[in-house]
Amino acid sequence: MKPAGQMTITLTDELEQFVRSEVNEGAFASNSEYIRELVRERYRKKMARDEKLKALDAALARGIADADAGRGLPLKEAFQHIRATLGLPSD
Repeated sequence: MKPAGQMTITLTDELEQFVRSEVNEGAFASNSEYIRELVRERYRKKMARDEKLKALDAALARGIADADAGRGLPLKEAFQHIRATLGLPSD
């Protein structure tokens, strides 16, 4: 396992007190553990967002390729299909 890196951070007094209160209430074992958990949470969110964007880019590329190849529906027909699928009245 790779050794942990070390970093120094500076917090406002208010934020420092908040972190200390979270630790004192037993939510976290230490100030460092609290900060690590925040970073892990942000990292997971960013990775999930990046995966969603990657999937969206791939879907968009497929759609563009389909359109370029002449596969697809005219816009009016596509909206009619969507309305029918959703049970909405047509124009």
